[in-house]
Amino acid sequence: MTFRHSWGFYFILVTVSVILLISIFTPSISFAETLEQAIAKTPHGIEKGMINPGAQTGFLGIPGAPDVNLLWAFLWAMWVGWIFSTVGAFGGIMAGVGHITIFGLGDYAKSFKNTGPVLNKLMTDSIRVSNQWMVGLSALISSINYYKMGRLVLPLGIALALGSVTGSIIVPIITAGKIKLSSYIGYFGLCVFVIGGFLFYETTEKGQSKKKKAKAASKAFEEAHIKLKNNDVVDESQHGVKIVKWSLSKVIFTFYGVEFSFNPAIPVIGGFFIAALASFLGIGGGFLFVPFLTSIAGLPMFLVAGTSALTVLVGMIVSIFSYMVLKGVVVYWSLIGVELFGIFIGSMIGPRTSKYIPDIWLKRIFVVLAIYVGIRYTTKGFLGYSIVPPF
Repeated sequence: MTFRHSWGFYFILVTVSVILLISIFTPSISFAETLEQAIAKTPHGIEKGMINPGAQTGFLGIPGAPDVNLLWAFLWAMWVGWIFSTVGAFGGIMAGVGHITIFGLGDYAKSFKNTGPVLNKLMTDSIRVSNQWMVGLSALISSINYYKMGRLVLPLGIALALGSVTGSIIVPIITAGKIKLSSYIGYFGLCVFVIGGFLFYETTEKGQSKKKKAKAASKAFEEAHIKLKNNDVVDESQHGVKIVKWSLSKVIFTFYGVEFSFNPAIPVIGGFFIAALASFLGIGGGFLFVPFLTSIAGLPMFLVAGTSALTVLVGMIVSIFSYMVLKGVVVYWSLIGVELFGIFIGSMIGPRTSKYIPDIWLKRIFVVLAIYVGIRYTTKGFLGYSIVPPF
């Protein structure tokens, strides 16, 4: 059985597409009633924390809410799609930076913390799901592209996804509109620093010496793509991922002539905890899947982005379904529709440019972003505010 002739990937795509359609059309009426009630209960006026009935409608159709410039939203979404599809991570974080800080939705929602707490929670959940829509589409496009390129380890992605499903369902049901992150978010930021530091170590000569298979596969890939001579064209279908053995106890596959193997039970367990945390934060979880795939599974970065994308895709679909269908949360389609178009373009570009970036620099891009995320969560948790956006 070869990777490129497996029907499992297409089954996943069809399944999650159906769930997405259900998420779009099912809950809109119940949420509209809830939003209308929240607006009615919020004090009306022109001061901060009040609804100004005479103001122009903005986010979620709320009078006086920020009216996001759609061109900036489109351009930012392209960046989000590119960075996620390139390293398989940080799409949710970058989407949050746009929604919360650049577009001002975070401060506006925060203004109702005391005057309209229900409205505050509804807007917060809507922003979280908007982030997940952007990451979900990027993951879908990235998965298709990397699958065609032979750079997605399907059994590993499925194993991680199976574990992530439960976590993505349970957390939104328990936490939507209820949980505050301040009690632990600083420690989470410190953990991100540790993850970033560990991946940086893996870019050093000593760290790479312990990843002989990943280094060998990366070298073969780079020689075929980055060090091309005379405009040679590489037939990726002949060198990409090929499944040698696929069972409940062991999976063996090759990539550019190098053999890898893993026990499916390990990624199932890892997927559960990673997806639970990602759903809780309203992000994709790629920044945790990537170090899992490089450090525990031992994959080269050229395989990580696609495999992470498939896993994130399943987690995002389930989480979006849980928020929108089970909890009645919807997104502001006038904004998210434009953003999804930008996501599509960025996600088409990422897989095509990442093949020309050396493995070591893909990791270093991840490390730089991990430092940024670590600073944000650590300062927000221990100081009460972030010193980097979103503040």
